[in-house]
Amino acid sequence: MNRWFSDARDWFQTAKYGLFLHWGIYAVGAWHEQHQYRKRLSRPEYEPFMHHFNPVDFDPDRWLDIAEAAGMRYLVITTKHIDGFCMWDSALTDYKITNTPYGRDTLAMLAEACHRRGMPLCLYYSFVDHHHPNYPNEGRAHELPGPQPGDEPDLDRYLDYVRGQIRELCTNYGPIHGIWWDARRFEKDDPSLNAMIHELQPAAVINSRGLDPGDVVVYERDYDKEIHSMPAFTVATEACQAIGQQSWGYREGEDYFTVKFLIQSIDRILAKGGNYLLNVGPTAKGCIAPNEAEILRRIGDWYQRVGEAFAAEAVPGLTDNRQVLTTRRGNTVYAHLHEVTGDGLVLHPIRQLPDRVVLLNDGRELTARLDDLPIYHREEGPCLHIPRLPVEEMQNEVMVLRLDFPAAL
Repeated sequence: MNRWFSDARDWFQTAKYGLFLHWGIYAVGAWHEQHQYRKRLSRPEYEPFMHHFNPVDFDPDRWLDIAEAAGMRYLVITTKHIDGFCMWDSALTDYKITNTPYGRDTLAMLAEACHRRGMPLCLYYSFVDHHHPNYPNEGRAHELPGPQPGDEPDLDRYLDYVRGQIRELCTNYGPIHGIWWDARRFEKDDPSLNAMIHELQPAAVINSRGLDPGDVVVYERDYDKEIHSMPAFTVATEACQAIGQQSWGYREGEDYFTVKFLIQSIDRILAKGGNYLLNVGPTAKGCIAPNEAEILRRIGDWYQRVGEAFAAEAVPGLTDNRQVLTTRRGNTVYAHLHEVTGDGLVLHPIRQLPDRVVLLNDGRELTARLDDLPIYHREEGPCLHIPRLPVEEMQNEVMVLRLDFPAAL
C-alpha cells in the first residue's frame, strides 16, 4: 500500500476532504442507520420501512451545492448498509429503492449530477446483510442472532451475490472513484474482488475493510487512538467522522459535535497527509436537514480560508511544539495550531526569521521574532517566536499560519 498510486487513483490525494452520506430506509425510523440491529427487530418488523420510504424532496444538485460550499471535493454514499436494502436498481434483489413508493433509482440520479459537475463519486457497501438468505448470520457484531426462518447460510453463494452487485455498481453508473467496504465479519480473503473493481474502474480507491488490504487505511471516529500518535501518514489514509454524536443516519433530536471539535479533527488528519470524510444523514424525504447543512457551511467557511495549507506536504519534526502540526510547500511552511493554550507561539528549534507571517483565517499579518526564551535557557541562540496571537478572537477555529521563508528550512 503506497501513499501515492501513480495512476488514475491519484485524484484521492489531492481531493483531501469529502462528504459521507448514510442514507437508506432507516431514515424512516429517524433513529439510527442500524435501526434493525440495535432495536432487535425481526425482518417482518423492519422490512416494511421500504413501503414508507418516499424521498420526494431528493435533489442531488442541492446535496452537491452543500458539499461544494463546505469545501468538499468527493462524495461517498451508502448503497447497501447492514440492513441489506439496496439504494440502486439492482437486478439481483427485489429489496431495493425502485420498489419503494418513490420508485426511482436515486443512485442513478446522484451519479448523473456528480458526473455533470465533476464530483468524484464513491460507493459504500456493507458485507453484513440482514436480508439475504445466504448471508451467514452468527450473532457477531452487527449481525442478526443467527439464521432466520427460510435462510440457507452459504458464504460462497453470498459472495457471488456481492460480486454481482459490485459489478452492477461498477458498470451501470459511469465513472466510480471508490468502493468503501464495511462490516466484514467473516474470515475470508479474496483479492480477486478488488482486482475486478480496479479492472472495471481504474480510478477507484478501495478501503482496507474488504477481502484484501485495499488501497487506503481507514480510521473511524476516535476508536483507534494510534491515529493521534502518528506524526504523519506514510500510506494513503482516510479518517471518517459523523457530525452526529449518536448516529450516522438521520436521527431526530440528534446530539451534535461542536464545530470547533470537528475543525480540530479535520485539521489534525489533513495536516498529517490524510483524507477526511465528514458524514451527514439525509432525511426520509431526501433532504440534508437545515441544521446539519449549517454545520457543514460553518466548517466550510473555515476550510475555504485555510485550505491552501492542506495542499502542502506534511513535514513532521520541524518543531518540537506538540500543539502544532506543520506542512510545507517550497519555502512556505504552514503551522496548524490545533491545540492552542496561550497567545504566544514558539516554533523551536527554527532559527530562521520568515519574511512574512500571515494568519490564513482572516489574512492579517503577524509579528515574528527570533527571541531568547527562558524555557530554552540551556541552549545557545534564539528561536522563532510569534507573540500575541488573537486566540480569543479565534477560539472557535483552528488557526493556521503561513510562514514565507527566504530559503527552505
